Order: sequence, then structure tokens, then C-alpha cells
Amino acid sequence: MMQYYNFEVMGNFFDKFMSRFLCSFKTLLRRICHTGVDRKKHAPKLVYFLMLLSTVTSSFANPAELRVATFNVSMEGENYGHKNSQAENILATLLSEGTHPQIRNIAAIIQRTRPDIILLNEFDYIADPSLGVELFINSFLKRSQHGEEAIDYPYYYLAPVNTGLPSPYDLDRDGVASGKGNDAWGFGHYPGQYGMVLLSRFPIDTSAVRTFQHFRWADLPGAEQPMLSDDEPFFAPEVWQSLRLSSKSHWDIPVIVDEQIVHVLASHPTPPVFDGPERRNALRNRDEIRFWLQYIDGSNGSTLYDDAGVTGGLAQGARFLIVGDLNASASEGDSIAGGIDALLASPKIQESIVPSSIGAAEHRPEHPKASEHTALWGLRADYVLPSVAGFASTAAGVFWPSRAAPEANLVQDRAASSDHRLVWVDLRILPIP
Repeated sequence: MMQYYNFEVMGNFFDKFMSRFLCSFKTLLRRICHTGVDRKKHAPKLVYFLMLLSTVTSSFANPAELRVATFNVSMEGENYGHKNSQAENILATLLSEGTHPQIRNIAAIIQRTRPDIILLNEFDYIADPSLGVELFINSFLKRSQHGEEAIDYPYYYLAPVNTGLPSPYDLDRDGVASGKGNDAWGFGHYPGQYGMVLLSRFPIDTSAVRTFQHFRWADLPGAEQPMLSDDEPFFAPEVWQSLRLSSKSHWDIPVIVDEQIVHVLASHPTPPVFDGPERRNALRNRDEIRFWLQYIDGSNGSTLYDDAGVTGGLAQGARFLIVGDLNASASEGDSIAGGIDALLASPKIQESIVPSSIGAAEHRPEHPKASEHTALWGLRADYVLPSVAGFASTAAGVFWPSRAAPEANLVQDRAASSDHRLVWVDLRILPIP
């Protein structure tokens, strides 16, 4: 349950407590220093007071700290040399074998960076956790990879996604309603391709998770319909009214960190390319990102609804993190204005430290923003964005080592690990007044 703190009440309590504590402490010191007092008798009391003082002051001075990361791990079937629907069960097979070099390198990167909470994008959805995410945790992360210290994630969250899920429509207007690829609710050749999973060292309140897999694109306030011309929509009216906004899904996952609720808002919007002059993918990318702007606004009433039929956005003043491969950059690339640029400019989001790396700067030395890139193909695409409320950012980075670093082989190319890099942010949890 979320706890709220009143600074004035806490300050008054702390003042009174410390006043009485120090008064007793001074009395004890006078007794010990008095020439006629048995110092050995009172020395244990002094040690006790000093230990208590240390405990009390440290609890006020050291709020909870955590590292949160996002990582597009390219752990989808087609990445392993199989095509279309033939790739559907490949990840489960490789996880069961426990030896695949790319998966071992992914685990090594996670072990080296050691996030407390991490979203994995492009991790194929495998409904039975014992054949998917649990194998990854137990056979890879909990075993040392390349000399790195093993790491455990006792908690995880996964759910179905729209990628590869057949729709009944010819969504790309090629004359065939195939139910696959561009005709799926989200691009994919089999259900669950390009899925996602959240790993956590902290408990997840699964009863309070909200998913928005079925939220319709047309129902997002301000949604812009792709157009072939000024008077001809790309999608027929019945198709537009049925289209799902999320190419994968949107999740609100409450994680309990030292009795504080952290809402992890996870998604993986479609790339704003691979379309035509109607820009249907670019518009969808923008609106998938803009969904979070609507959600954190807190004043949407019944305009937003989750898969359980519950309406409304995030409660005002809630502590949140927007994480994922958002496939968009505010300063370069093919995204449309009003998406990632608007999200980064939101007064509810802090970006005091932009994650960067030496390796990215070396990869494209001629590019002025190269150090902030998170993808091998040259873009800042992956984000961990904390709310202003309840957090102080202390550090941030991208796991992209210099070419001269011994761990550079982990990110040599997509075959080594992924065409994306792990992005992390270090945070201190602060009280919310």
C-alpha cells in the first residue's frame, strides 16, 4: 500500500525524539565523566546509545536506492536463424539447453550491471514460465557467465502481447487478410514474438497490475487516423474502430520497494518506419508513447480503460518509471512530433541525467549526440524515465563499453547480444508529501 508522508509531522516527531534522546545521552555522559561513578557499570549503556543513534540517523539519512534498467535483448525466434512461424518455439528450446552464447552474453551484461528492476523487450512470450522466464533466471542469470557474479530475480511479470496475434482484417491493404506479419494486431509472424518480461528483486503486487493490450487506438484522446489522401482514410471505418493501440502491450506494474510503491510503466511501441506515405506506423508509435502522457496526467476519467474494464489513469502524485524500447528519438530519426519529444518535456518526468556511454561515442564519432545512442543503428531509442515525484536520480548510463575494454566483445554485434544496449538509471526513493 502506498505510504504518504507529511514532512511537518515527521519533522516535529523527529525533533521531539532527538531532544529526549540527546537529553538522556547527556545525562549518561555526565554520570560516566563524574569522578565518583563506576564507569564500567555505565559503559555498556553508552555503547547502546551510540548504536541506537547510528541506526536512527542512518534510517533518516539513507532512503532506499535502486537501479532500474531496460534492455531490448533480441531474444525472439527469428534472431536465431529461423524464419516466420518456424521460429515460434526456438527460444524455449535454447533456454532449455542452457548454453547458447548470445543468451549467455545477455545474462553476463545483466550480471555486470546488476539492476534491481529490469524490463526485457523482445523476449518471446512463453506462457509457461517454467519453459521461459524461469529457465532464463535459473539456467543463465543464477549461474556465473564469463566470470560475472550470478544474480537472482525472485519476482517477474509477463503477460500476452499483440505481436503475431491474428486479426481478421487486411491491415496492410495488400489484398490478403493473412492474420500474420502486418495483418496481426501487432507485427509478428507468431503469437508472442517480440514479447516482454519484467524481472525484479522486489515483490510485485500482481493483484494491482493493469494491462492495456486491448485498448483501441481510436479511443485515445487526440488519436490521428492514417490517411491515404485528405478525404480517404487508410483503414476502413470498421477496421479503425477495432484496431488495438499497443503493438505489444502497455503495462502498469506496481513494485513494492521498502514498503513504497513504484509503478513501472512498460511498453515497446512499433518502429515509426516500414509503412507508406500514410505513416501508419509512425502515427501508431507516436500514440503508443502519447498513451503514457495521458496515463500519468491523472485527469482522463473514463477515456482510458484497462483489460479488466477499469477506467482512469495513474493516481495524482504516484511514483512511476516509464521504461522500454520506445523506438523514437526527440532529436533524430523518423518519429513524428508530439510523441517522445512531448513525453520528455512533461513536467511530471525528470531527466536530470541523460544516460550515455563511451562506446556509443566511439561508434559514431561524427555525430553530436552519439554518446546518448542506445542502439547499434544510431539512435536513442531505449528509456528509463523516472517521475519527478518520489525520486532523485543519482547516476545513469548505457552498457556500451569502449572498444578497448575487455567486455567489449559482449556488444560486438547483434549476434553477440543485441542491436540495443542496456540502459540503467540509479535512483533514491524520496517521500511523497
